[in-house]
Amino acid sequence: MLIEKKSSNLFKYLGYGQAIIYIITGLWPIFSSDSFQKITGPKVDVWLVKTVGLLVAVIGAVIGIACSRRDKSSLETRLLAISSGASLAGIDLYYVAKKRISRVYLLDAVFESALMLGWMLVWRREKAKE
Repeated sequence: MLIEKKSSNLFKYLGYGQAIIYIITGLWPIFSSDSFQKITGPKVDVWLVKTVGLLVAVIGAVIGIACSRRDKSSLETRLLAISSGASLAGIDLYYVAKKRISRVYLLDAVFESALMLGWMLVWRREKAKE
């Protein structure tokens, strides 16, 4: 019972946290491209930044809705959360290493990695209950 409660809380904290951060950071370049570029560095294709931003915001919304419904059996929710974090972290690390994007993206890579580890912990705890 205690493991179930901890797993449930972690599921909600991770899900809502990822949802909020993804929605805010996804919409940021839409509403304030200038301030976004001041922090993250200049961008050549602003339309592409806005497109990716909207996609990240949608991913956040889907994760948030899934967590509010607490569909713990949803493989899709966990896969979306983990794979989006892995994708964003991988892109961050690759392009920082190539010096195409600002080193500030390393902070995002750390954040995304923490999310992935958290989701894997939730998954493991839920498997242990079965």
